[in-house]
Amino acid sequence: MIFSISGVVLLGIVLFIFCRKDGLKSVHALIAVLFGFYLASTAIAPSIKAGGESLAGLLGGIKF
Repeated sequence: MIFSISGVVLLGIVLFIFCRKDGLKSVHALIAVLFGFYLASTAIAPSIKAGGESLAGLLGGIKF
């Protein structure tokens, strides 16, 4: 039986392992960029964008 795994999930797992084990090196940063590009083309991208905009608005509204 052949198991298929999404490229986004695979890159996410690899990125998580690299960051936890070795810190972020240049090769790991390249994988992070590829993960971002693949993630941007998925159906969850609008939710991530909305969450990022909401967080930016929240942080922008903090008065010191």
